[in-house]
Amino acid sequence: MSDATPSGEPISETADVVVVGGGPGGSTVATLLARSGHRVVQLEKESFPRYQIGESLLPSTIHGVCRLLGVDEKIKNAGFMHKRGGSFRWGKNPVPWNFLFAISPEFAGEGSYAYQVERMKFDQILLENAAEQGVDVRQRSRVNGTITDESGRVTGIRYVDADRVEHRIDAKFVVDASGNTTRLSKHAGGERIYSDFFQNVAVFGYFENGKRFPAPDSGNILCAAFDEGWMWYIPLSDTLTSVGAVISRDKAEHVLNAQEETLLHYVDRCEIVKDMLSDATRVTEGTYGEIRIRKDYSYANTRFWGNGMVLVGDAACFIDPVFSTGVHLATYSGVLAARSINSVLAGAMTEERAFTEFEGRYRREYAVFYEFLSAFYDMEQSEDSYFWKARKVTNFDRNDMTAFVSLVAGAYSGEQALTDPEQIIERFSASTAALTEAAERTGGMDTDSGQRMGHLFGTQVVRDVMEEMNAFQARGAVGTDGTEPPLLDGGLVPSADGLSWAEPAPATV
Repeated sequence: MSDATPSGEPISETADVVVVGGGPGGSTVATLLARSGHRVVQLEKESFPRYQIGESLLPSTIHGVCRLLGVDEKIKNAGFMHKRGGSFRWGKNPVPWNFLFAISPEFAGEGSYAYQVERMKFDQILLENAAEQGVDVRQRSRVNGTITDESGRVTGIRYVDADRVEHRIDAKFVVDASGNTTRLSKHAGGERIYSDFFQNVAVFGYFENGKRFPAPDSGNILCAAFDEGWMWYIPLSDTLTSVGAVISRDKAEHVLNAQEETLLHYVDRCEIVKDMLSDATRVTEGTYGEIRIRKDYSYANTRFWGNGMVLVGDAACFIDPVFSTGVHLATYSGVLAARSINSVLAGAMTEERAFTEFEGRYRREYAVFYEFLSAFYDMEQSEDSYFWKARKVTNFDRNDMTAFVSLVAGAYSGEQALTDPEQIIERFSASTAALTEAAERTGGMDTDSGQRMGHLFGTQVVRDVMEEMNAFQARGAVGTDGTEPPLLDGGLVPSADGLSWAEPAPATV
């Protein structure tokens, strides 16, 4: 409850948890905390709906997280474009080939699709759902500082509302879900480490009346590699398409000085995207009329929690967007964070026990996708191009690998392979070779889907990624009956309702 204070003093109140950020990660953790009976205040600096990049989702988000949040029917009825997988012009094969979710047994049936979404609409659905489920959502509320105690622990947040009135909220935990531009993550006690491997810049815009692949693949995202980088082509509706070029950071100055010319130049350099846009016109007015730039340098913080602060989504880590993992990592980390906070607030376990599980699972997820994407980049055979030469995984030296390990392993990883550079080199070499061979055997889009996808899903690195996603899709939404084994050595399992952690059942002989 808020109380007015003398002139010049902020309005003061208390909450169990303050969540900073109204995106998918913030709304996920806030909703699951409120559902457990906690008083949660969620602060968002902008007014929704607001523009956000990242329109292509994964099945585990739709069928796992959205179901757990109780928002799956609203998403289903929102009219978003169905996505059965991805279409790629990548590697040596000049013909596009498909990556379909349905070939994996765990994604068969109702779970074999995701959506391409307009993030303005998707994020608003999740934020409104949070408010409906008891979260005190406050838009146009800009955080301008933290409250700390004598030990340095964050005990609250200061913010300014839309009327420029200052507030302070004292809380037991603060969740930083404020994205890649966060100013709060340092309070967790770590620092941001950038990848030496993925250092790219994306320039992107929107087009009307671009072509579509024949049904049933018309909703697929297209990722197409060319000499200087790769392009995405995301159908958001029957007529609206998001198009972006991802290039190396040494091109950044050129992009900043001529955004539209740069985007159109790279469209012209990428034959398949050029053809898809041959009858299209760029949107030049309204929300989608701006050419935008994102420096998508991949990174991870050295700590994902500490001192009363918990980092989720892009505030904690970000990885190259070629496989659309941004919203997946944000919402998955939101679930993990909510389970840990709920467990601690209930007095069920210590912070160390609960948040070691949070960080271990989160880093493991990041590491699996990092390996997958690194091997995928290594498939491109354009040896005369700087963009691809700089991404030859198997040419890492010891110093590069040390930086890589610090990026993806962290103190709580539990992944022995990530602490041994020689094992990483060997694994990446094997992963790259397997993916390249599988893609060569896959054939074009007119090949039988079962035959072509059998090759790709037979590779270990693809199976690892799919197992990570479908583990949450299959079990995260419904919790566990106590028989699920821990994901981490000596780790925890989800509670029956999926909202907190539980100790695993004793092993039986």
